[in-house]
Amino acid sequence: MMSLVRLATFLKINLFLSLLLFFSVNAFPHKKNTIPAPILSGMHTAKPVWAAHGMVASVESMATDVGVDILRKGGNAVDAAVAVGFTLAVTFPRAGNIGGGGFMIIHLAKTGENIAIDYREMAPAKAHKDLFLDKKGNVIKNKSLFHGMASGVPGSVMGMELALKKYGSMSLSEVIQPAIHLAENGFPVSRDLYLSLQSLKKRLQKWPSTKKVFYKKDGSSYQIGETFYQKDLAKTLKLIAQKGSTGFYQGEVAKKIALQVQKAGGIMSTADLKNYHAEIRQPVTGTYRGYDIISMPPPSSGGVHLLQILNILENYNMASSGHNSANSIHYMVEAMKFAYADRSKYLGDPDFYKVPVKQLTSKAYARRIFDKILPDKPIPSINIKPGMALPYESNQTTHFSVADQWGNAVSTTTTLNFSYGSGLIADGTGVFLNNEMDDFSAKAGVPNAFGLLGGKANAVEAGKRPLSAMTPTIVLKNNKPFLLTGSPGGSRIITTTLQLVMNVIDYQMNVAEASYASRIHHQWFPNEIRVERSLNQDTIRLLKKMGYKVVVKSAMGSTQSIMFTPQGLYGASDPRTAVAKTAGY
Repeated sequence: MMSLVRLATFLKINLFLSLLLFFSVNAFPHKKNTIPAPILSGMHTAKPVWAAHGMVASVESMATDVGVDILRKGGNAVDAAVAVGFTLAVTFPRAGNIGGGGFMIIHLAKTGENIAIDYREMAPAKAHKDLFLDKKGNVIKNKSLFHGMASGVPGSVMGMELALKKYGSMSLSEVIQPAIHLAENGFPVSRDLYLSLQSLKKRLQKWPSTKKVFYKKDGSSYQIGETFYQKDLAKTLKLIAQKGSTGFYQGEVAKKIALQVQKAGGIMSTADLKNYHAEIRQPVTGTYRGYDIISMPPPSSGGVHLLQILNILENYNMASSGHNSANSIHYMVEAMKFAYADRSKYLGDPDFYKVPVKQLTSKAYARRIFDKILPDKPIPSINIKPGMALPYESNQTTHFSVADQWGNAVSTTTTLNFSYGSGLIADGTGVFLNNEMDDFSAKAGVPNAFGLLGGKANAVEAGKRPLSAMTPTIVLKNNKPFLLTGSPGGSRIITTTLQLVMNVIDYQMNVAEASYASRIHHQWFPNEIRVERSLNQDTIRLLKKMGYKVVVKSAMGSTQSIMFTPQGLYGASDPRTAVAKTAGY
């Protein structure tokens, strides 16, 4: 009789935990991360996926399957990553893209080399610092979001081509073929796609070119299970397969993109597209408790501030405080506040602004910050200033991770900014245009759509890349890949990635447990801790007692992570995105 009581109790607890996570897993549809995801399977367990040879973790199941198939055919991690990137442009249109940009971190097993590829969007040649201000110097609402001016020159096509040419083993026409097939022959509408198109119908149907692709002739939505075709996008992908990036940045596709932007009031030209270039950069690197952290350098702020926060927290025994205890969250939050304050002043495009990377990521600077943290109460954000005594040396997104049988690894984050970017499709191309110009600082001291503050370092300039928070990251142990991770989430990308890394290193979680755990966020201003609904209520009460303002909001991020172990590859897709999938062979 006693065993039956225990069984009933066990089932009740598991049901409660499943429901708790269920109701914490949703997000505002107009933000960078995800839409509401009411049907998630397997949420009662945090069991990672295992594979012996190669693995892909991505936000969309068909894209994951494409990547695994490339690996199975003998392609390397870069081949598979590029195939996944192009496929997501078809199957996950709200964030997967060829009309946006992104960052890629690559680890090459043979040489031990780590590479960062920057294919962030660029401001058009006619852009200037007052682009989004009225005659009185005030920011014009939504001009950097849902207007022709919102779009930067896309970088994804050239970035993926560059990665493939330099570090891949297959041709562009080979890896892009699955994306062409899915665009031309269609695929069943998932519940996830249906919900996102339903929730954003008003914004997307504002543009006739978008309405005719993503909705039926009468304006109604495609239903779950119906086959969805993207014939124009298939034509664009075929041109890229035949001509490489030239098929996108020059010729008929470039003309259609420029024309559509200009019709919507923008300033992008065919010359802007022709002159776009991706960059190979040196990753930012550091250490945390004996592990090497490899992440994205500026114009991403992600890698710099991931390292900065880890450096600060390395001075404290986080494991002894316990995962998501009030004390451990206190130290994390204080470190986040200092990092985001520095971000507001010092981060921007390194081709235009001298970013003090070495100083921001130094252990000594982190120790000075740590010594300012009070053990039992918060420092008011108003009292934290950017760069205290900091010398100079003489910034809707999706993430995917790929590992191959040879030990090569790729961590990639790519974005359109908001879900479906500006909402505008370049007529005849099937290409959604980004609204990344909002990631510039329109005016010093005025927050962008994610509440982030900026200044001169991230001001609008012609040919400049806007600051990003994207944080594709590779963690090494003994010079070999240990963890691949990253996330969408706008300003919350850095802190989401941070917590995934800490969950594994500090709290010894497996990759699935680390992905499922409750998340918190602080970005200096607004002066509040944002927490997911699943965070323990006793912890919230203790934080409030310490003097924090705590706000419970929607889920944060959608990590796609792979861990290398002596037993093989273990991976996990974040349950916060319904159609995400990790698979291997």
